[in-house]
Amino acid sequence: MADCQETLKELERFIDAELPHVEVQMVVNHLKECTDCQGAFEFHSELRQVIRVKAREESLPAGFLDRLQNCFGDTIVGFD
Repeated sequence: MADCQETLKELERFIDAELPHVEVQMVVNHLKECTDCQGAFEFHSELRQVIRVKAREESLPAGFLDRLQNCFGDTIVGFD
């Protein structure tokens, strides 16, 4: 079973559906048991959703995407 460190390390890839099936099952099993990691998962999922919605509805301030990339890396910019 994945531990918290492994789960949190792979959380972004899990949310983006980029993990192999075996690793997905390990993360899912860990999330079922660990409320701390569930909270991190929910936070990251909701944050991405809020950013996605706001980016479609409102004009973003100059430099906002650059600041997001500095905080979260390139994956946050993929607004689908």
